[in-house]
Amino acid sequence: MPKQVDHESRRRQIAEAVCQLADESGLEGVTLRDVAARAQVSMGAVQRCFGTKEEMLVFALGHVGEQVTARLSARLTASPAQSARTTLGHAASEISLVQEERRAEARVWLAFAAQAAVSPPLAETLRSNYADLHKVFTQLIIEGCDTPAPERAARSLLALADGLTTHVLIGHLSPTAALDVLDGHLNQLWNEQTS
Repeated sequence: MPKQVDHESRRRQIAEAVCQLADESGLEGVTLRDVAARAQVSMGAVQRCFGTKEEMLVFALGHVGEQVTARLSARLTASPAQSARTTLGHAASEISLVQEERRAEARVWLAFAAQAAVSPPLAETLRSNYADLHKVFTQLIIEGCDTPAPERAARSLLALADGLTTHVLIGHLSPTAALDVLDGHLNQLWNEQTS
């Protein structure tokens, strides 16, 4: 009797291998052979799960986005904040990926973002991830601020949090300095609403 394989579980296992390799050497270091070896599956298994390398990368990027969204949701649920501003601060610091324990994930995210500039399917996946995060930020701003432009404020905050990831990764800012910049932006957003 042939061995039964959980196709989705195998795809996630392969996506994790892609992310580990991307963390170590960027997406240029992701080959089907290396992914198969890292995932401890055959190259045939990788090819049965994904028709092309690009399809595999798109799935892996979606997997990373799902992890970030799930972690954000868990953080907001597990530690309800005392104020909308604190909740928004938790959300922004979570997706900025500046904490030391998120450094590998940040390198992977940045590798995918760079590749998305020349890969329409990756760009589409990345836009979808950003759109989901934008909705969350917009809702949090609506709940906590009396701003006439919550969508613009959410775009600004998302872009800032995303940019801080790069600044920390390349050593331009320390994680503490990046979180200070983020906190300053949130203070400014709240102060604009109370003036």
